[in-house]
Amino acid sequence: MRGKTRSWWGWGNVEDAVSGAEREELTRRTAALLPKADLTVHEAPPVEAFGVGASRIEAPETLAAIASADVRDRLAHSHGQAFRDVVRALQGTLSHLPDLVVRPASERQVIDVLEWCHDAGIAVIPFGGGSSVVGGVEPRVGDQYAGVVSLDLTSMDQVLEVDATSRAALVQAGVLGPHLEEQLRPRGYTLRFFPQSFEFSSLGGWLATRAGGHFATHLTHIDDLTESLRVVTPAGVVESRRLPGSGAGPSPDRMFLGSEGSLGVITQAWVRLQDRPRWRAGASVGFAHYDAGVQAVRALSQSGLNPANCRLLDPMEALINAGSATAVLVLGFESADHPVTAWMERALELCRDHGGTLAEAPRHTDSSGGAARTAAADTWRSAFVRMPYQRDALAAQGMIVETFETACTWDRFDALRGAVDDAAQDALRQVGAEGVVTCRFTHVYPDGPAPYFGIYAAGRWGRTVEQWDEIKQAVSQALIATGATITHHHAVGRDHRPWYDQQRPDLFAAALQAGKRVLDPAGILNPGVVIDPLRAA
Repeated sequence: MRGKTRSWWGWGNVEDAVSGAEREELTRRTAALLPKADLTVHEAPPVEAFGVGASRIEAPETLAAIASADVRDRLAHSHGQAFRDVVRALQGTLSHLPDLVVRPASERQVIDVLEWCHDAGIAVIPFGGGSSVVGGVEPRVGDQYAGVVSLDLTSMDQVLEVDATSRAALVQAGVLGPHLEEQLRPRGYTLRFFPQSFEFSSLGGWLATRAGGHFATHLTHIDDLTESLRVVTPAGVVESRRLPGSGAGPSPDRMFLGSEGSLGVITQAWVRLQDRPRWRAGASVGFAHYDAGVQAVRALSQSGLNPANCRLLDPMEALINAGSATAVLVLGFESADHPVTAWMERALELCRDHGGTLAEAPRHTDSSGGAARTAAADTWRSAFVRMPYQRDALAAQGMIVETFETACTWDRFDALRGAVDDAAQDALRQVGAEGVVTCRFTHVYPDGPAPYFGIYAAGRWGRTVEQWDEIKQAVSQALIATGATITHHHAVGRDHRPWYDQQRPDLFAAALQAGKRVLDPAGILNPGVVIDPLRAA
């Protein structure tokens, strides 16, 4: 955000970090939940303490002006924003750094960078906002490359064209969420894509990771909002045709959506816009029994009402983040075209059919700048926005605070939830950490939910990364074993590769590898993400 300083080691802006009364309250609540936790605060080391060596490579003269070997810059581009990233930074153990950070301001410069790196055997890690939580931007590429370049695209941040007739826009891939909305707002449009990382993630990052956004139903993934892509690869430029839909063979866009920079660098995209919503309705529905809430959400997902918000919090999640002792459904509708009162009324009927109750009446607004949230929804939303900052604060106090997200069909959800809880609790015992497991739905579909599990545990400072890795191993295997996906919207990266390899068909993996040989014959693009590096021995 303009006027603020981005943290080089943790989430967001330095000025917005947890401090003062907020830290005291967070510590108090954590101690009440986990009384045996050692909540001593550990500060991030100075940049100089990392002993970063000199860059192994030097940019050619034509690119020198956009290349940086600054140590702080390299450290900031050496990791994403997963729990293990933050803790390693706090402990001074970031061991994989790019040699240079290169910031192209045009597609021509992207092409020039890839040509240089292709010829010189330099690995290239495309970098947007750096909010990856799966090792997607970490330069963990082995020693078979002459060096590593972090290709930071955030200088390419403009809305280039708006097609008002088709309600679409051509946008450069490096634009961060807030700046994209700033450029669309004067025209009355919005992308309406608001992941939790919205403030610090880019359009290109959303596309490359098949991110999930604002809507809990219907338009859930960035795929739904993509009209066409333009991608620079070491073998040339690929640009798909603008179409509302097509049955002409496999879609070229589908090859690059979710490829995480391993096949090419997305430089711009035509995206589908929406009119800014005017009418909104919001409600918070309580359920004495969590299972009843699950059944209510399934009924909602299959009703065709398509709520914009449909997040079910289990009792522990609701207690920690919404101050409720029961399961809570945060429900919302919005439209730019019509009042949504009837939709909310029918949704609440479905909730009441499954035992849902309202502590307060639904809220409505017909103002484009208004919000329609109940007190419980406001509390949860505030906690949601502050979660990453509070995660950093707790990580610095020896806590293990991290999440798993997945998706499964409705018939498998009970078994999945039980398997995840059992695997997490068993792993917590194995690593000697007392903790709790929470669950909420972030997105729901007619055929299944996207559960989002949280782990809050008292770790041992100096060992929390290793403790977390064991928990993640156990839970990830449980996800695959119960027929769920290893990720619904956090991407594969390097951290999910072992389980993604189990999930995808072997022949598809071979076909993807063949595609990479054509598009990236020297194997320089984000090696190890999604598929094995071509240069591996």
